[in-house]
Amino acid sequence: MTLITRSIKQKCFLFFAGIKSMSEDLVIRHCAPTLAGIKTGNLFSCACPCKAALTKELCRLNRKLVPKGIRALLLRVQKGRALIYVYRPNALECDLADHCSRGLLLQYGYTPEDSNRCVIHLIQRLRSDGEFPHEIGLFLSYPPEDVLGFILNKACNHKCVGCWKVYGDEQTARNIFEKYEMCSKIYSRQWQQGKSIEQLTVAG
Repeated sequence: MTLITRSIKQKCFLFFAGIKSMSEDLVIRHCAPTLAGIKTGNLFSCACPCKAALTKELCRLNRKLVPKGIRALLLRVQKGRALIYVYRPNALECDLADHCSRGLLLQYGYTPEDSNRCVIHLIQRLRSDGEFPHEIGLFLSYPPEDVLGFILNKACNHKCVGCWKVYGDEQTARNIFEKYEMCSKIYSRQWQQGKSIEQLTVAG
């Protein structure tokens, strides 16, 4: 065994040994609204010294989440960081069927009538060397008008900022931000009190 191979295996062992509780903690911390069924999807990043170990951990996590109607996907690994997408496929299908969402997705080569293919295309765009796919907001329950506004205004001229930059209905967005924040606080407290991720995940 070469020194390089031994080093990789050691990193994978250390990563996998410590990721089990950490990964679920990150899911609770960053994806509570999705777990609660009030949001289609959430993104979070985590350290990824070993892709194989992370993939194995995601499989373990999905065994808990998939029966509840949720999936966790590795979107990309870049500079030692992994981008994870936790989402509800049924809710995503409904979101992407929106007329405004469909029009925006078509501009970037998506097939809106097939949400699974849309996720695959998003992954391809994220892993390419091109511009960051800002339409990703459509996969995260962002209002289509805000996603379009962000793209057209190049992230400027927004009315307010919360989970996303708002260009449309400011008050509705603020109400949603408050709901997400409250949900995250409740889930964090319940998690610290010993509830499992299965108990905290609403089936749907």
